[in-house]
Amino acid sequence: MSYFSVQNVSKSYDQGLALSNFSLSLEKGEFLSIVGASGSGKSTLLRIMAGLEIQDEGEVHLDGELILNPKHKLVSGYDEIKLIHQDFHLFPNSTVEENIARPLLHYEKDYSKARVETLLDLLGLQEFKSRYPRQLSGGQQQKVAIAKALSVEPDLLLLDEPFSSLDTIQTHQLISELKSLFLELGTTVVFVTHDLDDALRLTDNLLILQKGKTVQTGSSKDLCESPKTQYVARLFSPINRLPNSKSSYLRPANVKLRTKNGLLAHVVDSRFLVHFNSLQVKLKESGITWEVDDPQRKYAVGDRVYVSWEEEKIMRL
Repeated sequence: MSYFSVQNVSKSYDQGLALSNFSLSLEKGEFLSIVGASGSGKSTLLRIMAGLEIQDEGEVHLDGELILNPKHKLVSGYDEIKLIHQDFHLFPNSTVEENIARPLLHYEKDYSKARVETLLDLLGLQEFKSRYPRQLSGGQQQKVAIAKALSVEPDLLLLDEPFSSLDTIQTHQLISELKSLFLELGTTVVFVTHDLDDALRLTDNLLILQKGKTVQTGSSKDLCESPKTQYVARLFSPINRLPNSKSSYLRPANVKLRTKNGLLAHVVDSRFLVHFNSLQVKLKESGITWEVDDPQRKYAVGDRVYVSWEEEKIMRL
């Protein structure tokens, strides 16, 4: 059996199905990013993994131990498994140092003090240890929340969209710092998010969740080049439907722009992006509008262009 496993878990609420026959397995120290839209069952799944939610069917195991849910365990949850939310859950009238030490109240004092000092150093919080949460930035507060969770040395860390309240720059920097920290500590991590870019900054090990079911698993290369559904394909970029087809699509980067030979189109919009111009081109015969990359920034609104593509780049979805 793998170090951490979820086996055939299902969960329903009055409003409908949240999870259906869900399974996964992870080895010790492995990272997994679960990507899904709101309502896909991500938060329910994490609560079941943490032993905080009662599933209808299935089991969760950590290092060979069955994780009991509140139906079978008087005090729900485990020190070995910590769940981090987008809300920081910090004590407002306690300092950074006191917040981190809270879970260690029943531990030996010397150990507790040493552990807090270690986490303050690891997360770069030493200079803020006497401050209160209201005196910190959002990123700093999230670091304190993670340090608090790590205080009892959990084996498994579950991240429930913890960066959703932070701006993009803060999020990217924090994920990079935390990835290094988790690797150093050997922590097993499951990160759920609706943002593919955030997911990939932590790990290339992906699971796509939709309506409580696993749609596809694999690396970003596998999922981008061989998506099984339109939903997975659109996580990576817009997709363009081929004329006279209901199931054949091209990515904007796989459409070639020419001055002759191909399907005639006109540029109806152009946006300047970092590495290319993103064009909206309207195909003359079908009237379909495609999104196309223009890496040479050659074409402008109103230009006539011809579009073509290689057969192997077509996605059948």
